[in-house]
Amino acid sequence: MAHGIPSQGKVTITVDEYSSNPTQAFTHYNINQSRFQPPHVHMVDPIPYDTPKPAGHTRFVCISDTHSRTDGIQMPYGDILLHTGDFTELGLPSEVKKFNDWLGNLPYEYKIVIAGNHELTFDKEFMADLVKQDYYRFPSVSKLKPEDFDNVQSLLTNSIYLQDSEVTVKGFRIYGAPWTPWFNGWGFNLPRGQSLLDKWNLIPDGVDILMTHGPPLGFRDWVPKELQRVGCVELLNTVQRRVRPKLHVFGGIHEGYGIMTDGYTTYINASTCTVSFQPTNPPIIFDLPNPQGS
Repeated sequence: MAHGIPSQGKVTITVDEYSSNPTQAFTHYNINQSRFQPPHVHMVDPIPYDTPKPAGHTRFVCISDTHSRTDGIQMPYGDILLHTGDFTELGLPSEVKKFNDWLGNLPYEYKIVIAGNHELTFDKEFMADLVKQDYYRFPSVSKLKPEDFDNVQSLLTNSIYLQDSEVTVKGFRIYGAPWTPWFNGWGFNLPRGQSLLDKWNLIPDGVDILMTHGPPLGFRDWVPKELQRVGCVELLNTVQRRVRPKLHVFGGIHEGYGIMTDGYTTYINASTCTVSFQPTNPPIIFDLPNPQGS
């Protein structure tokens, strides 16, 4: 087994009884299963940018939710950039080109990107429905011709784009997926429960780094204004019980910026923009030991 985890055979995740109510699920697991209790689960301070990278390690630079506001971001030294979606406001090709140009000027050896709910044009089913349902909701997107966005991800020439797919770089297996629980009918939104679990079931065992757009339940997913948690319990179960990556990077919930650990996986909400869409949350760096034989 990868990572020295004792072999448990194939772990199958089923729909959680609390799928539809994340805050209730969090309360239930806190009381009954200690899945969010100390000492294992705790906040982690980000490491300062001037911390020397240990020998035999790779430095990951994590950002998310830049929303076409990259101009003032101070990018730190690192080896691999991970961007977990919402790099645009609406996924307009002009926005994607601007983001790609910005990526092209960054010095990282690899730049890996997933889409978020704002990358409307990357979600082909969303675009097909938009024309049929609500032409006036996103007028600048609705008036795009299909040939303008059919292959919009090909505009990301300066990165590796992942969508329910994986790549191995420098020996690390990295998997990326854009899906989030339904929220006001944006891109890559799915109902909680089986629809999302079907997507998480595509994540292969043995992945080192998982990139999703939104958080798992209980990890950097608290929305103060709503007084509730909004993370996905199916994603949590998949991460903690089956996949067990070393690192899970996401964004989506701007208010949740920061780092936590459950004692095995490190969870990073790398949202660059604040809740008021100011790009003031600094990129987060994280060092991982290089896989053996890489």
